[in-house]
Amino acid sequence: MKITSTSIAMAFFLISNMSFAQKKYNYVPITQTDSPSEIIKKAANVVPTPRQLEWQKKELLAFIHFGVNTFTNKEWGDGTEKETIFNPQKFDADQWARTIKEAGFKEIILTCKHHDGFCLWPTKTTEHSVKNSPWKDGKGDIVKEVSDACKKYGIAFGVYLSPWDRNSKYYGTDQYNDFFVKQLIELLTNYGNISEVWFDGAYGEGPNGKKRLYDFIRWYKIIRKLQPNAVIANMGPDARWVGNEGGQGRITEWSVLPNDNMNQELITANSQHDVLYKPLGDLCDQDLGSRSIINKAKGLVWYPAETNTSIRQGWFYHPEEDNRVKSSEELMNRYITSVGMNGTFLLNMPPTPDGLIHENDVKSLLGFKTLRDQTFKVNLAHGATVKCSNGKNMNLILDGKYNTYFTTKNQDTTTVIELTLPSVRTFNLLSVQECITVGQRVEEFRLDYLKENGQWETITSGTTIGYKRLLKFNAITAKKVRLSITRSRLNPTISEIGLYKMPNI
Repeated sequence: MKITSTSIAMAFFLISNMSFAQKKYNYVPITQTDSPSEIIKKAANVVPTPRQLEWQKKELLAFIHFGVNTFTNKEWGDGTEKETIFNPQKFDADQWARTIKEAGFKEIILTCKHHDGFCLWPTKTTEHSVKNSPWKDGKGDIVKEVSDACKKYGIAFGVYLSPWDRNSKYYGTDQYNDFFVKQLIELLTNYGNISEVWFDGAYGEGPNGKKRLYDFIRWYKIIRKLQPNAVIANMGPDARWVGNEGGQGRITEWSVLPNDNMNQELITANSQHDVLYKPLGDLCDQDLGSRSIINKAKGLVWYPAETNTSIRQGWFYHPEEDNRVKSSEELMNRYITSVGMNGTFLLNMPPTPDGLIHENDVKSLLGFKTLRDQTFKVNLAHGATVKCSNGKNMNLILDGKYNTYFTTKNQDTTTVIELTLPSVRTFNLLSVQECITVGQRVEEFRLDYLKENGQWETITSGTTIGYKRLLKFNAITAKKVRLSITRSRLNPTISEIGLYKMPNI
Protein backbone atom coordinates (compact mmCIF):
# COMPACT_ATOMS: atom_id res chain seq x y z
CA MET A 1 0.00 0.00 0.00
CA LYS A 2 1.38 3.35 -1.01
CA ILE A 3 1.43 5.87 1.84
CA THR A 4 0.59 9.40 0.71
CA SER A 5 0.03 12.68 2.47
CA THR A 6 -3.66 12.30 1.65
CA SER A 7 -3.91 8.88 3.30
CA ILE A 8 -2.04 10.14 6.36
CA ALA A 9 -4.44 13.07 6.65
CA MET A 10 -7.44 10.78 6.25
CA ALA A 11 -6.13 8.39 8.93
CA PHE A 12 -5.57 11.32 11.28
CA PHE A 13 -9.11 12.55 10.61
CA LEU A 14 -10.62 9.14 11.38
CA ILE A 15 -8.57 8.68 14.54
CA SER A 16 -9.47 12.18 15.69
CA ASN A 17 -13.17 11.54 15.20
CA MET A 18 -13.05 8.12 16.84
CA SER A 19 -11.58 9.64 20.00
CA PHE A 20 -13.52 12.91 19.84
CA ALA A 21 -15.90 12.04 22.67
CA GLN A 22 -12.95 11.36 24.98
CA LYS A 23 -11.34 14.76 24.45
CA LYS A 24 -11.95 17.79 26.61
CA TYR A 25 -13.82 20.64 24.99
CA ASN A 26 -15.87 23.67 26.01
CA TYR A 27 -18.68 22.86 23.61
CA VAL A 28 -19.52 19.99 21.30
CA PRO A 29 -22.08 19.19 18.59
CA ILE A 30 -24.58 16.37 18.90
CA THR A 31 -25.22 14.52 15.65
CA GLN A 32 -28.37 12.69 14.61
CA THR A 33 -26.46 9.40 14.73
CA ASP A 34 -25.24 9.85 18.34
CA SER A 35 -26.70 7.24 20.68
CA PRO A 36 -27.76 8.19 24.22
CA SER A 37 -24.55 6.64 25.57
CA GLU A 38 -22.45 8.65 23.10
CA ILE A 39 -24.24 11.84 24.14
CA ILE A 40 -23.47 11.08 27.78
CA LYS A 41 -19.79 10.56 26.92
CA LYS A 42 -19.73 13.92 25.18
CA ALA A 43 -21.51 15.65 28.06
CA ALA A 44 -19.08 14.15 30.58
CA ASN A 45 -16.13 15.68 28.74
CA VAL A 46 -17.40 19.25 28.37
CA VAL A 47 -15.25 21.47 30.62
CA PRO A 48 -14.89 25.17 31.51
CA THR A 49 -12.52 27.50 29.70
CA PRO A 50 -9.66 28.84 31.85
CA ARG A 51 -11.56 32.11 32.32
CA GLN A 52 -14.72 30.25 33.42
CA LEU A 53 -12.74 28.10 35.85
CA GLU A 54 -11.03 31.08 37.50
CA TRP A 55 -14.37 32.87 37.72
CA GLN A 56 -16.00 29.87 39.44
CA LYS A 57 -13.13 29.53 41.92
CA LYS A 58 -13.61 33.14 43.03
CA GLU A 59 -16.96 32.05 44.53
CA LEU A 60 -17.85 35.47 46.01
CA LEU A 61 -18.41 38.50 43.76
CA ALA A 62 -19.59 41.96 44.81
CA PHE A 63 -22.02 44.07 42.78
CA ILE A 64 -21.98 47.84 43.35
CA HIS A 65 -25.07 49.77 42.19
CA PHE A 66 -24.21 53.47 42.35
CA GLY A 67 -25.35 56.43 40.25
CA VAL A 68 -28.04 59.09 39.97
CA ASN A 69 -30.60 56.65 41.40
CA THR A 70 -28.63 56.78 44.65
CA PHE A 71 -29.60 60.45 44.92
CA THR A 72 -33.19 60.24 43.62
CA ASN A 73 -34.07 57.24 45.83
CA LYS A 74 -35.24 55.30 42.77
CA GLU A 75 -34.45 51.88 41.36
CA TRP A 76 -34.74 52.88 37.69
CA GLY A 77 -34.04 56.39 36.50
CA ASP A 78 -35.65 57.74 33.33
CA GLY A 79 -32.63 59.58 31.91
CA THR A 80 -33.92 63.10 32.64
CA GLU A 81 -31.99 63.47 35.91
CA LYS A 82 -29.75 66.53 36.12
CA GLU A 83 -26.04 65.76 36.30
CA THR A 84 -25.77 68.21 39.19
CA ILE A 85 -27.63 65.79 41.48
CA PHE A 86 -24.59 63.49 41.59
CA ASN A 87 -22.30 64.65 44.40
CA PRO A 88 -20.99 61.91 46.77
CA GLN A 89 -19.04 64.23 49.05
CA LYS A 90 -17.44 61.48 51.15
CA PHE A 91 -16.87 59.04 48.31
CA ASP A 92 -14.17 56.56 49.28
CA ALA A 93 -13.36 53.75 46.85
CA ASP A 94 -10.80 52.51 49.37
CA GLN A 95 -13.59 51.92 51.88
CA TRP A 96 -15.49 49.88 49.33
CA ALA A 97 -12.55 47.72 48.28
CA ARG A 98 -11.20 47.32 51.81
CA THR A 99 -14.59 46.23 53.17
CA ILE A 100 -15.17 43.83 50.31
CA LYS A 101 -11.66 42.39 50.65
CA GLU A 102 -12.06 41.94 54.42
CA ALA A 103 -15.38 40.19 53.80
CA GLY A 104 -13.59 37.65 51.59
CA PHE A 105 -15.01 38.69 48.22
CA LYS A 106 -12.75 38.37 45.17
CA GLU A 107 -14.25 40.82 42.68
CA ILE A 108 -16.18 44.08 42.37
CA ILE A 109 -18.55 44.68 39.44
CA LEU A 110 -19.43 48.36 39.17
CA THR A 111 -22.54 49.77 37.48
CA CYS A 112 -20.59 52.11 35.23
CA LYS A 113 -23.85 53.05 33.49
CA HIS A 114 -27.38 52.02 34.48
CA HIS A 115 -30.57 52.40 32.43
CA ASP A 116 -30.70 56.15 33.09
CA GLY A 117 -27.60 56.56 30.91
CA PHE A 118 -25.54 58.46 33.50
CA CYS A 119 -21.87 57.45 33.15
CA LEU A 120 -19.60 57.20 36.18
CA TRP A 121 -16.57 58.05 34.06
CA PRO A 122 -15.84 61.19 31.97
CA THR A 123 -16.89 59.59 28.70
CA LYS A 124 -16.46 61.35 25.37
CA THR A 125 -19.77 59.92 24.14
CA THR A 126 -22.28 61.96 26.15
CA GLU A 127 -22.61 64.97 28.44
CA HIS A 128 -24.67 62.85 30.84
CA SER A 129 -21.75 61.88 33.05
CA VAL A 130 -19.64 62.76 36.08
CA LYS A 131 -17.77 65.37 34.05
CA ASN A 132 -20.80 67.66 34.37
CA SER A 133 -21.44 66.97 38.06
CA PRO A 134 -20.26 69.08 41.00
CA TRP A 135 -18.33 66.10 42.38
CA LYS A 136 -14.65 67.05 42.24
CA ASP A 137 -15.67 69.98 40.03
CA GLY A 138 -16.33 67.61 37.17
CA LYS A 139 -12.75 66.30 37.23
CA GLY A 140 -13.51 62.98 38.96
CA ASP A 141 -13.73 59.44 37.63
CA ILE A 142 -15.55 56.89 39.78
CA VAL A 143 -14.56 53.99 37.52
CA LYS A 144 -10.86 54.84 37.79
CA GLU A 145 -10.93 55.22 41.55
CA VAL A 146 -12.73 51.91 42.04
CA SER A 147 -10.42 50.18 39.57
CA ASP A 148 -7.37 51.57 41.38
CA ALA A 149 -8.74 50.53 44.78
CA CYS A 150 -9.30 47.00 43.48
CA LYS A 151 -5.68 46.85 42.34
CA LYS A 152 -4.54 48.15 45.72
CA TYR A 153 -6.41 45.46 47.65
CA GLY A 154 -5.76 42.64 45.20
CA ILE A 155 -9.30 42.00 44.03
CA ALA A 156 -10.61 41.74 40.47
CA PHE A 157 -12.55 44.52 38.77
CA GLY A 158 -15.56 44.09 36.49
CA VAL A 159 -17.92 46.46 34.71
CA TYR A 160 -21.66 46.63 34.14
CA LEU A 161 -22.74 48.68 31.14
CA SER A 162 -26.48 48.86 30.60
CA PRO A 163 -27.49 48.25 26.98
CA TRP A 164 -30.67 50.23 27.65
CA ASP A 165 -29.99 53.97 27.74
CA ARG A 166 -32.99 56.16 28.54
CA ASN A 167 -30.96 59.35 28.07
CA SER A 168 -29.27 58.79 24.72
CA LYS A 169 -30.87 60.39 21.69
CA TYR A 170 -29.50 57.52 19.62
CA TYR A 171 -31.39 54.80 21.46
CA GLY A 172 -33.87 53.15 19.10
CA THR A 173 -31.82 54.05 16.01
CA ASP A 174 -29.13 52.23 14.05
CA GLN A 175 -26.57 54.66 15.45
CA TYR A 176 -27.00 53.40 18.99
CA ASN A 177 -24.87 50.29 18.60
CA ASP A 178 -21.94 52.46 17.44
CA PHE A 179 -22.54 54.78 20.40
CA PHE A 180 -22.57 51.83 22.79
CA VAL A 181 -19.41 50.34 21.29
CA LYS A 182 -17.54 53.58 21.92
CA GLN A 183 -18.54 53.46 25.60
CA LEU A 184 -17.55 49.81 25.83
CA ILE A 185 -14.14 50.47 24.28
CA GLU A 186 -13.48 53.31 26.72
CA LEU A 187 -14.14 50.99 29.67
CA LEU A 188 -12.09 48.15 28.22
CA THR A 189 -9.02 50.22 27.36
CA ASN A 190 -8.64 52.83 30.10
CA TYR A 191 -8.92 50.90 33.37
CA GLY A 192 -6.51 47.98 33.27
CA ASN A 193 -7.57 44.35 33.47
CA ILE A 194 -11.32 43.77 33.40
CA SER A 195 -12.31 40.42 34.91
CA GLU A 196 -16.01 40.42 34.05
CA VAL A 197 -18.32 42.33 31.73
CA TRP A 198 -21.93 42.13 32.89
CA PHE A 199 -24.90 42.79 30.62
CA ASP A 200 -28.59 42.50 31.34
CA GLY A 201 -31.44 42.21 28.88
CA ALA A 202 -33.39 45.31 29.86
CA TYR A 203 -34.63 47.39 26.96
CA GLY A 204 -37.34 49.87 26.09
CA GLU A 205 -38.44 52.27 23.39
CA GLY A 206 -36.23 55.08 22.18
CA PRO A 207 -37.35 58.64 21.39
CA ASN A 208 -38.53 57.37 18.01
CA GLY A 209 -40.85 54.86 19.66
CA LYS A 210 -38.76 51.92 18.49
CA LYS A 211 -37.05 49.24 20.56
CA ARG A 212 -33.37 48.72 20.02
CA LEU A 213 -32.02 45.37 18.83
CA TYR A 214 -28.65 44.99 20.51
CA ASP A 215 -25.63 43.85 18.53
CA PHE A 216 -24.37 41.49 21.23
CA ILE A 217 -22.13 39.49 18.88
CA ARG A 218 -20.24 42.62 17.90
CA TRP A 219 -19.84 43.54 21.55
CA TYR A 220 -18.60 40.06 22.45
CA LYS A 221 -15.96 40.22 19.71
CA ILE A 222 -14.69 43.54 21.02
CA ILE A 223 -14.48 42.19 24.57
CA ARG A 224 -12.63 39.06 23.42
CA LYS A 225 -10.15 41.24 21.52
CA LEU A 226 -9.52 43.89 24.18
CA GLN A 227 -10.03 41.85 27.38
CA PRO A 228 -9.63 38.17 26.42
CA ASN A 229 -9.67 36.96 30.03
CA ALA A 230 -12.92 38.72 30.90
CA VAL A 231 -15.99 36.60 31.62
CA ILE A 232 -19.04 37.88 29.73
CA ALA A 233 -21.92 37.25 32.09
CA ASN A 234 -25.70 37.15 32.28
CA MET A 235 -26.55 38.20 28.70
CA GLY A 236 -23.29 36.65 27.59
CA PRO A 237 -21.65 33.41 26.47
CA ASP A 238 -19.57 32.62 29.59
CA ALA A 239 -21.99 32.64 32.53
CA ARG A 240 -25.77 32.74 32.89
CA TRP A 241 -28.23 34.26 35.32
CA VAL A 242 -29.53 31.56 37.66
CA GLY A 243 -33.10 32.72 37.10
CA ASN A 244 -34.03 34.58 40.31
CA GLU A 245 -32.71 37.45 42.43
CA GLY A 246 -32.98 35.63 45.76
CA GLY A 247 -29.55 33.98 45.84
CA GLN A 248 -31.12 30.57 45.29
CA GLY A 249 -29.60 27.95 43.03
CA ARG A 250 -31.24 24.79 41.79
CA ILE A 251 -31.36 21.52 43.68
CA THR A 252 -29.98 20.02 40.47
CA GLU A 253 -27.61 22.54 38.86
CA TRP A 254 -25.84 21.42 35.69
CA SER A 255 -23.11 23.51 34.10
CA VAL A 256 -23.33 21.45 30.89
CA LEU A 257 -26.37 22.73 28.96
CA PRO A 258 -27.93 22.35 25.51
CA ASN A 259 -26.48 24.67 22.90
CA ASP A 260 -29.01 24.49 20.08
CA ASN A 261 -27.92 27.67 18.29
CA MET A 262 -24.36 26.43 17.89
CA ASN A 263 -22.52 27.70 14.83
CA GLN A 264 -21.47 24.42 13.22
CA GLU A 265 -18.91 26.16 11.00
CA LEU A 266 -16.78 27.02 14.05
CA ILE A 267 -16.44 23.41 15.17
CA THR A 268 -13.73 20.99 14.09
CA ALA A 269 -12.64 17.73 15.67
CA ASN A 270 -9.27 19.12 16.69
CA SER A 271 -9.82 22.68 17.84
CA GLN A 272 -12.22 24.88 19.73
CA HIS A 273 -12.99 28.52 19.15
CA ASP A 274 -14.36 30.96 21.69
CA VAL A 275 -18.12 30.86 21.99
CA LEU A 276 -19.40 34.22 20.74
CA TYR A 277 -23.10 33.88 21.38
CA LYS A 278 -25.43 33.29 24.27
CA PRO A 279 -27.06 29.84 24.17
CA LEU A 280 -30.76 30.21 23.43
CA GLY A 281 -33.65 28.72 25.34
CA ASP A 282 -35.49 29.08 28.64
CA LEU A 283 -32.69 29.13 31.20
CA CYS A 284 -35.04 29.57 34.16
CA ASP A 285 -36.44 26.05 34.18
CA GLN A 286 -35.59 23.78 37.09
CA ASP A 287 -34.26 21.11 34.71
CA LEU A 288 -31.63 22.49 32.35
CA GLY A 289 -29.26 19.61 31.79
CA SER A 290 -30.64 16.19 32.72
CA ARG A 291 -30.26 13.20 30.41
CA SER A 292 -33.74 13.72 28.98
CA ILE A 293 -32.86 17.32 28.13
CA ILE A 294 -29.43 16.78 26.59
CA ASN A 295 -30.64 13.80 24.55
CA LYS A 296 -32.74 16.27 22.54
CA ALA A 297 -29.95 18.84 22.14
CA LYS A 298 -28.13 19.81 18.96
CA GLY A 299 -25.01 20.65 20.94
CA LEU A 300 -23.68 21.02 24.47
CA VAL A 301 -21.75 23.85 26.12
CA TRP A 302 -20.25 24.69 29.52
CA TYR A 303 -22.53 27.47 30.77
CA PRO A 304 -22.44 27.87 34.58
CA ALA A 305 -24.79 29.80 36.85
CA GLU A 306 -24.17 33.14 38.54
CA THR A 307 -26.53 33.46 41.53
CA ASN A 308 -27.30 37.03 42.55
CA THR A 309 -29.13 38.93 45.25
CA SER A 310 -28.82 42.23 47.09
CA ILE A 311 -27.87 42.72 50.72
CA ARG A 312 -30.92 45.01 50.83
CA GLN A 313 -34.34 44.76 49.24
CA GLY A 314 -33.38 47.16 46.46
CA TRP A 315 -30.37 47.26 44.17
CA PHE A 316 -29.70 50.96 44.82
CA TYR A 317 -29.43 52.51 48.27
CA HIS A 318 -32.64 53.59 50.01
CA PRO A 319 -32.43 55.03 53.54
CA GLU A 320 -35.68 53.33 54.60
CA GLU A 321 -33.90 49.98 54.17
CA ASP A 322 -31.11 50.72 56.66
CA ASN A 323 -32.70 48.46 59.25
CA ARG A 324 -33.65 45.75 56.76
CA VAL A 325 -30.17 44.66 55.74
CA LYS A 326 -29.73 40.91 55.33
CA SER A 327 -28.08 39.47 58.43
CA SER A 328 -24.80 37.56 58.47
CA GLU A 329 -26.81 34.40 59.03
CA GLU A 330 -29.00 35.09 55.98
CA LEU A 331 -25.91 35.67 53.86
CA MET A 332 -24.41 32.41 55.09
CA ASN A 333 -27.55 30.57 54.05
CA ARG A 334 -27.39 32.26 50.64
CA TYR A 335 -23.78 31.11 50.32
CA ILE A 336 -24.97 27.54 50.79
CA THR A 337 -27.74 27.98 48.19
CA SER A 338 -25.45 29.63 45.62
CA VAL A 339 -21.82 28.55 45.83
CA GLY A 340 -23.04 25.41 47.58
CA MET A 341 -25.29 24.66 44.61
CA ASN A 342 -22.61 24.82 41.91
CA GLY A 343 -22.78 28.56 41.26
CA THR A 344 -21.04 31.78 42.14
CA PHE A 345 -22.56 34.25 44.62
CA LEU A 346 -22.96 37.81 43.28
CA LEU A 347 -24.00 39.99 46.21
CA ASN A 348 -25.02 43.61 45.67
CA MET A 349 -23.83 46.25 48.16
CA PRO A 350 -25.26 49.70 47.32
CA PRO A 351 -23.33 52.71 48.68
CA THR A 352 -25.07 55.71 50.28
CA PRO A 353 -25.33 59.19 48.70
CA ASP A 354 -22.22 60.06 50.71
CA GLY A 355 -20.37 57.45 48.67
CA LEU A 356 -19.79 54.93 51.45
CA ILE A 357 -21.00 51.40 52.16
CA HIS A 358 -23.38 51.84 55.11
CA GLU A 359 -22.17 50.70 58.53
CA ASN A 360 -25.06 48.21 58.82
CA ASP A 361 -24.03 46.58 55.56
CA VAL A 362 -20.39 46.50 56.66
CA LYS A 363 -21.32 44.83 59.94
CA SER A 364 -23.33 42.15 58.16
CA LEU A 365 -20.62 41.50 55.57
CA LEU A 366 -17.87 41.11 58.16
CA GLY A 367 -20.13 38.90 60.28
CA PHE A 368 -20.70 36.74 57.20
CA LYS A 369 -16.93 36.36 56.87
CA THR A 370 -16.68 35.34 60.54
CA LEU A 371 -19.34 32.67 60.08
CA ARG A 372 -17.54 31.23 57.06
CA ASP A 373 -14.23 31.22 58.93
CA GLN A 374 -15.77 29.52 61.94
CA THR A 375 -17.43 26.90 59.73
CA PHE A 376 -14.63 26.02 57.35
CA LYS A 377 -11.58 26.50 59.56
CA VAL A 378 -11.30 22.76 60.32
CA ASN A 379 -12.26 19.93 58.00
CA LEU A 380 -13.32 17.26 60.49
CA ALA A 381 -12.63 14.59 57.84
CA HIS A 382 -8.91 15.39 57.75
CA GLY A 383 -6.78 12.53 58.99
CA ALA A 384 -9.41 9.95 58.12
CA THR A 385 -8.54 6.53 56.75
CA VAL A 386 -10.04 6.16 53.30
CA LYS A 387 -11.28 2.87 51.85
CA CYS A 388 -12.80 2.19 48.45
CA SER A 389 -12.85 -1.15 46.67
CA ASN A 390 -12.83 0.33 43.17
CA GLY A 391 -11.10 3.66 43.79
CA LYS A 392 -7.86 5.28 42.64
CA ASN A 393 -5.96 8.12 44.34
CA MET A 394 -8.18 7.78 47.40
CA ASN A 395 -6.24 10.07 49.74
CA LEU A 396 -6.42 12.96 47.25
CA ILE A 397 -9.97 13.74 48.41
CA LEU A 398 -8.46 15.02 51.69
CA ASP A 399 -5.31 16.78 50.45
CA GLY A 400 -6.87 20.25 50.29
CA LYS A 401 -5.92 20.68 46.61
CA TYR A 402 -8.68 21.29 44.12
CA ASN A 403 -6.82 20.10 41.03
CA THR A 404 -6.12 16.60 42.40
CA TYR A 405 -8.92 14.07 42.51
CA PHE A 406 -10.17 10.61 43.35
CA THR A 407 -11.71 8.53 40.58
CA THR A 408 -12.81 4.96 39.95
CA LYS A 409 -11.08 2.06 38.24
CA ASN A 410 -12.00 0.72 34.82
CA GLN A 411 -15.28 2.28 33.67
CA ASP A 412 -17.11 2.19 37.00
CA THR A 413 -19.72 4.92 37.35
CA THR A 414 -20.68 4.07 40.95
CA THR A 415 -18.57 3.78 44.06
CA VAL A 416 -18.61 3.86 47.86
CA ILE A 417 -15.94 5.89 49.66
CA GLU A 418 -15.68 5.01 53.36
CA LEU A 419 -14.01 7.39 55.81
CA THR A 420 -12.91 6.30 59.29
CA LEU A 421 -12.33 9.51 61.23
CA PRO A 422 -9.42 9.75 63.71
CA SER A 423 -11.95 10.07 66.52
CA VAL A 424 -15.68 10.46 67.08
CA ARG A 425 -16.65 13.86 65.72
CA THR A 426 -19.77 16.01 65.46
CA PHE A 427 -20.66 17.72 62.16
CA ASN A 428 -23.68 19.19 60.38
CA LEU A 429 -22.40 20.23 56.95
CA LEU A 430 -21.09 18.21 54.02
CA SER A 431 -18.92 19.74 51.31
CA VAL A 432 -18.21 17.78 48.11
CA GLN A 433 -16.37 19.01 45.03
CA GLU A 434 -15.90 17.54 41.60
CA CYS A 435 -12.80 18.34 39.57
CA ILE A 436 -14.59 20.20 36.80
CA THR A 437 -11.43 20.41 34.69
CA VAL A 438 -12.29 16.78 33.90
CA GLY A 439 -16.03 17.45 33.62
CA GLN A 440 -19.25 17.53 35.64
CA ARG A 441 -20.43 13.96 36.01
CA VAL A 442 -22.12 13.03 39.28
CA GLU A 443 -25.91 12.67 39.01
CA GLU A 444 -26.77 11.14 42.41
CA PHE A 445 -24.97 10.70 45.72
CA ARG A 446 -25.67 10.23 49.41
CA LEU A 447 -23.86 10.41 52.75
CA ASP A 448 -24.36 7.71 55.39
CA TYR A 449 -22.96 7.25 58.90
CA LEU A 450 -22.37 4.12 60.96
CA LYS A 451 -24.59 4.03 64.04
CA GLU A 452 -23.56 2.51 67.36
CA ASN A 453 -25.67 -0.57 66.58
CA GLY A 454 -23.54 -1.26 63.51
CA GLN A 455 -26.21 -0.16 61.01
CA TRP A 456 -25.63 2.44 58.29
CA GLU A 457 -28.12 5.30 58.12
CA THR A 458 -28.44 8.01 55.48
CA ILE A 459 -27.71 11.54 56.65
CA THR A 460 -28.36 13.46 53.43
CA SER A 461 -28.39 13.02 49.67
CA GLY A 462 -28.14 15.06 46.52
CA THR A 463 -28.07 15.01 42.74
CA THR A 464 -25.48 17.20 41.02
CA ILE A 465 -22.21 18.29 42.63
CA GLY A 466 -20.19 20.35 40.13
CA TYR A 467 -17.62 22.80 41.47
CA LYS A 468 -19.03 22.64 45.00
CA ARG A 469 -22.05 21.16 46.77
CA LEU A 470 -22.89 22.05 50.38
CA LEU A 471 -25.58 20.15 52.27
CA LYS A 472 -26.68 21.19 55.76
CA PHE A 473 -28.33 18.72 58.16
CA ASN A 474 -29.01 18.12 61.84
CA ALA A 475 -25.79 17.49 63.74
CA ILE A 476 -24.46 13.93 63.61
CA THR A 477 -21.85 12.42 65.92
CA ALA A 478 -19.96 9.54 64.34
CA LYS A 479 -16.56 8.01 63.59
CA LYS A 480 -17.42 6.35 60.26
CA VAL A 481 -19.14 7.86 57.24
CA ARG A 482 -19.41 6.85 53.62
CA LEU A 483 -20.06 8.80 50.45
CA SER A 484 -21.86 6.74 47.83
CA ILE A 485 -21.90 7.85 44.20
CA THR A 486 -24.94 6.03 42.88
CA ARG A 487 -25.08 7.53 39.38
CA SER A 488 -22.50 9.30 37.24
CA ARG A 489 -21.75 10.22 33.65
CA LEU A 490 -18.57 8.15 33.16
CA ASN A 491 -16.07 7.83 36.01
CA PRO A 492 -16.78 10.31 38.84
CA THR A 493 -13.91 12.64 39.80
CA ILE A 494 -14.11 13.82 43.41
CA SER A 495 -11.67 16.58 44.26
CA GLU A 496 -12.45 17.14 47.95
CA ILE A 497 -14.73 15.89 50.71
CA GLY A 498 -15.28 17.97 53.83
CA LEU A 499 -17.23 17.53 57.06
CA TYR A 500 -17.78 20.72 59.07
CA LYS A 501 -19.49 21.96 62.20
CA MET A 502 -21.51 25.00 61.25
CA PRO A 503 -22.73 27.36 63.99
CA ASN A 504 -26.44 26.99 64.60
CA ILE A 505 -28.07 29.70 62.51
